[in-house]
Amino acid sequence: MKPNAILAACLTLTLLVSGCATTAGAGKDIQSVGKAITKTSKDVQK
Repeated sequence: MKPNAILAACLTLTLLVSGCATTAGAGKDIQSVGKAITKTSKDVQK
Protein backbone atom coordinates (compact mmCIF):
# COMPACT_ATOMS: atom_id res chain seq x y z
CA MET A 1 0.00 0.00 0.00
CA LYS A 2 1.03 3.55 -0.54
CA PRO A 3 2.04 5.55 2.53
CA ASN A 4 -0.85 7.99 1.97
CA ALA A 5 -3.37 5.13 1.89
CA ILE A 6 -1.94 3.68 5.10
CA LEU A 7 -2.10 7.09 6.77
CA ALA A 8 -5.70 7.62 5.63
CA ALA A 9 -6.71 4.18 6.91
CA CYS A 10 -5.07 4.85 10.29
CA LEU A 11 -6.75 8.24 10.64
CA THR A 12 -10.14 6.78 9.73
CA LEU A 13 -9.75 3.97 12.22
CA THR A 14 -8.70 6.43 14.92
CA LEU A 15 -11.76 8.59 14.32
CA LEU A 16 -14.08 5.58 14.40
CA VAL A 17 -12.59 4.23 17.60
CA SER A 18 -12.59 7.60 19.33
CA GLY A 19 -16.33 7.89 18.67
CA CYS A 20 -16.89 5.16 21.24
CA ALA A 21 -15.18 5.27 24.59
CA THR A 22 -14.75 1.51 24.82
CA THR A 23 -15.15 -1.65 22.79
CA ALA A 24 -18.33 -2.31 24.74
CA GLY A 25 -19.59 1.10 23.66
CA ALA A 26 -18.90 0.22 20.04
CA GLY A 27 -20.81 -3.02 20.48
CA LYS A 28 -23.80 -1.17 21.90
CA ASP A 29 -23.71 1.30 19.00
CA ILE A 30 -23.66 -1.52 16.46
CA GLN A 31 -26.44 -3.32 18.31
CA SER A 32 -28.64 -0.22 18.32
CA VAL A 33 -28.14 0.21 14.57
CA GLY A 34 -29.13 -3.43 14.06
CA LYS A 35 -32.28 -2.95 16.12
CA ALA A 36 -33.20 0.16 14.13
CA ILE A 37 -32.75 -1.71 10.84
CA THR A 38 -34.86 -4.62 12.12
CA LYS A 39 -37.63 -2.28 13.27
CA THR A 40 -37.65 -0.41 9.98
CA SER A 41 -37.81 -3.61 7.96
CA LYS A 42 -40.74 -4.87 10.07
CA ASP A 43 -42.54 -1.54 9.59
CA VAL A 44 -42.08 -1.76 5.82
CA GLN A 45 -43.42 -5.32 5.72
CA LYS A 46 -46.70 -4.25 7.38
